[in-house]
Amino acid sequence: MKIHDISVKINKDLPVWPGSPGLQIDRLLDMEKGDEATVSLIHMEAHTGTHIDAPLHFVKGGKTITDIPLDKLIGDCLLVQIENCLSIGPLQLEKIPLDGVKKLLIKTDNQNIWKNSPTSFDESFAALSAEGAAYLVKKGVELVGIDYLSIQRFHDSTDTHTILLENEVVILETLDLSQVKPGPYELLCLPLKIEGLEGCPVRAILREKV
Repeated sequence: MKIHDISVKINKDLPVWPGSPGLQIDRLLDMEKGDEATVSLIHMEAHTGTHIDAPLHFVKGGKTITDIPLDKLIGDCLLVQIENCLSIGPLQLEKIPLDGVKKLLIKTDNQNIWKNSPTSFDESFAALSAEGAAYLVKKGVELVGIDYLSIQRFHDSTDTHTILLENEVVILETLDLSQVKPGPYELLCLPLKIEGLEGCPVRAILREKV
């Protein structure tokens, strides 16, 4: 059974949302400096790299990552490709057979951004519109993923996030879908079990269906 790692590598060159501090690693102990072990301290925002958003991210008093049922993070998913569209709405989503689909990953022209600007943030990325978010909620989707840093466009309002998170739809962002073809897969994207967080990095993988 082939496994595809769809997580981006977190390093100092990874693009981050404007204002985010990015990644910093400090050595508390370092064997190269004569210490008996190597121990690192990691500084980064909870939304760094491939990560999930929980309702608390945009819903006051909302649920945190530890409140998300694990079956929303593991299971059958559908990967689709939507090209030549910056704002993905019902017009594009209606063409996808979503009956029974609980987890949806969207591959877009953002692949070109990763290819041409792998280390700098590009605000022109494709994402889901508020109307598209409402459509997915209506269809019963419980998790939606996108191949850039946000599920909503840079200059849009927060409505896309809010609509999804108010309805407890898990948002999976900053995916690397460059080497994966559209089709059905099994998704696994588990965060660390840290209390009180509105988001958390995950190691997201796809397993091909037998």
